[in-house]
Amino acid sequence: MIGAVREWLAAVVAVSLLLAAVQSLVPEGNLKRIASFTGGLLLLLVLLQPLEDLTGSLAAPDFGKYSRTVQDRQAELEQAEETLLAEGIASRTAAYIWDKAAELGLSVTVRVETAAGEAGVPLPWSAEVTGPWSQELSAYMERELGIPQERQVWHEQES
Repeated sequence: MIGAVREWLAAVVAVSLLLAAVQSLVPEGNLKRIASFTGGLLLLLVLLQPLEDLTGSLAAPDFGKYSRTVQDRQAELEQAEETLLAEGIASRTAAYIWDKAAELGLSVTVRVETAAGEAGVPLPWSAEVTGPWSQELSAYMERELGIPQERQVWHEQES
């Protein structure tokens, strides 16, 4: 036991002397700060050596768990972003349809659904319109918004 303490103290003294010599040789500036930081870490490792000997090894943090947690959180945030983007596109598309209907003198309510396009970006997919059917409005949705008549649902009501 005393031999182990003697070896540890010798290592601490040796590293301290080595660090002092390096500090005196390194020029001032960023390089000296980097050398000081690195030397401090090295001295800390030497000082903690007895703990490693007692426990068999220093307990390493489970970085895999942290990595998985970060990846899960990142996936959640990406999904939330995609959902918000899809809702925004659906809302704006419904507003375009509603504005066009108002230009045509129609009173309608509109609900738009989106679907992921080729690049994964949500695009208007279908429209559900409550109000009087209009050929012009239907053609506008197909021509300007990319919603073909097959994906347009009309619930006709008198305005």
